[in-house]
Amino acid sequence: MPKVIQGGNFSDHRGTISYVNDFSFQDIERFYIISNSDENPIRAWQGHKLDAKNFYCLSGTFKIHFVKVDDWENPSRNLKIETIIASESDSKIIHIPAGYANAIESLENNSKLISFSTLPLKNVKDDDVRYPADYWLINE
Repeated sequence: MPKVIQGGNFSDHRGTISYVNDFSFQDIERFYIISNSDENPIRAWQGHKLDAKNFYCLSGTFKIHFVKVDDWENPSRNLKIETIIASESDSKIIHIPAGYANAIESLENNSKLISFSTLPLKNVKDDDVRYPADYWLINE
């Protein structure tokens, strides 16, 4: 089940520290940073049979859209799209477990999102399933 792991921010005269103390790096194998182009602010749809994704917004704002895939070869086009907003001002990690497809939508220019993945890179080819960007229509 997707979930939000809420963190917080602490500020004083030295600056600000953002944290998510309840997030465990125990199963994390790798990470990458996503910056969508201004011309294509939606990166959609990537499905993961085995890999869990954990998203944290470094700057700007994103909508993280996701669907629970019912059939990897021919998923229903009527799956319910769920959405969680991630922003640099709200320190939280959005956990999307294996078995979901996601779409990452930038809401501001120069937004950056870090993704922590649980699957080793050598296993990605057996896991990653791509669908056309319009396979599930995101409500605006």
